[in-house]
Amino acid sequence: MSIARLLNTLSLLAVLGLGGCASVPGPPDERDPFESFNRAVYAFNDAADREVFRPIATDYRDHVPRPVRTGISNFFGNLQDVIVLVNDLLQLKIEQGMSDFGRIVYNTTFGLLGIIDVATPMGLPKHDEDFGQTLGYWGVPAGPYLVLPFLGPSSARDTVGLVGDIYVHPMFQGLITDEAVSWGAVGLRYIDLRAQLLGATRVVDEAALDPYAFVRDAYLQRRRNLVYDGNPPPDPRYDFIPDDSTDADLELELQLELDKPKPSSP
Repeated sequence: MSIARLLNTLSLLAVLGLGGCASVPGPPDERDPFESFNRAVYAFNDAADREVFRPIATDYRDHVPRPVRTGISNFFGNLQDVIVLVNDLLQLKIEQGMSDFGRIVYNTTFGLLGIIDVATPMGLPKHDEDFGQTLGYWGVPAGPYLVLPFLGPSSARDTVGLVGDIYVHPMFQGLITDEAVSWGAVGLRYIDLRAQLLGATRVVDEAALDPYAFVRDAYLQRRRNLVYDGNPPPDPRYDFIPDDSTDADLELELQLELDKPKPSSP
């Protein structure tokens, strides 16, 4: 999570490496040619999360007052809005870019460096854009599905997009000059995001047959939905409907949990 996907409302970062690997994988998936490697990384991420990150995130949620946690989330969300604004412009979303520029100005000034989200009540909603989506907007295919150590689900396109996210993120542009403080801030952001996703963890843990495939399908569908702003064209490779109706319900519940609005003010 030292790169921007750790620092955004990706929100899939911490959660989508969770759940135990199934002992009997499903049939080969053309979107996932590196499945054996990905499953091994998935298992590593799961062990690290269960033993280290999830307990810390749970303690953080249980012992840090909600107003403090909300202020921390808002502060990092304000920094993330810089990435959103850059990608608004790269995707020629001028009106949305103006809205997001307003968010940054109002939250940074009147919102005390973003600790208080004053922009949302003013009618300036938060958006979700990153360089992976921008590449998709301009026609770059997703490429093979990948699971990255600690970072969780990605794709060839989204992994390249991480480089752009790093380059423009304020934390990597001299906002914090002390290296120890900078990495501490990265760690805090990771735990904050992980705590927000504890509800999604429950959904993944209930995926009965193959949590790995369940998470992969949910990730790819969600990313595709973001690239097309909620209106993707039909594609049988991504319009996946699980054979088990319970898995279908769980996948929908996971999507709703991941897209659920985060607290915007203390």
